[in-house]
Amino acid sequence: MPLLVKICGLSTRETLDVALDGGADMVGFVFFSPSPRHISLETARELGKQAKGRAAKVALTVDADDATIENIIETLRPDILQLHGKETTARLRDLKQKFGLPLMKALPVETSADLAPLPGYAGVADRILFDARAPKDATRPGGLGAPFDWHVLENLDLALPYMVSGGLNADNVTEAVRVTRAGGVDVSSGVERTPGVKDPELIRAFIRAARATDSTSPLPVYGERSTAHRAGG
Repeated sequence: MPLLVKICGLSTRETLDVALDGGADMVGFVFFSPSPRHISLETARELGKQAKGRAAKVALTVDADDATIENIIETLRPDILQLHGKETTARLRDLKQKFGLPLMKALPVETSADLAPLPGYAGVADRILFDARAPKDATRPGGLGAPFDWHVLENLDLALPYMVSGGLNADNVTEAVRVTRAGGVDVSSGVERTPGVKDPELIRAFIRAARATDSTSPLPVYGERSTAHRAGG
């Protein structure tokens, strides 16, 4: 199965086009004000129209309330909600019932002990995103450019699609997939000149490197495209 490639934290028409033209499977938009990649609803509306039908649109939120998520859905028409905070399994069930969208739950990883919540999330999430655990003094949970020890996932037995993130770039994505056997990769800071400013050449290089990687994950991709039509995206 081809490796899924997600470019996250896109905020301009130019860099979104680069990601789309390069063949990214997913494009991520951040709705979290402490992040340098945060975009307004007005920007999201325009970028959402630009991406429609060309890649799965992912809305990243961090412990957002229902009203915020509803506004994002109405504006962006995302195909997937990415939950990057401390959302519980009960919160995931509630969101799925209310909004009917596939959920990708980010799980911060530093040691194997961090995998303990997986059984609970696996019962309700549609996909897991393993990301590096942020330092205690960090103001945001992701996009910090730090990898985690991929060997923590080396013998993972998870009957659910999963992706890896955290410090990925064109130089290390092949090794990350080889060790983790992930079905997808997610990059943000690894394709930036400075925090929040994407570099077109780095985006292209990352997608090329990821496409040259053979995924060993046998897990199927859930139907982002059909979901897009159902959600009006």
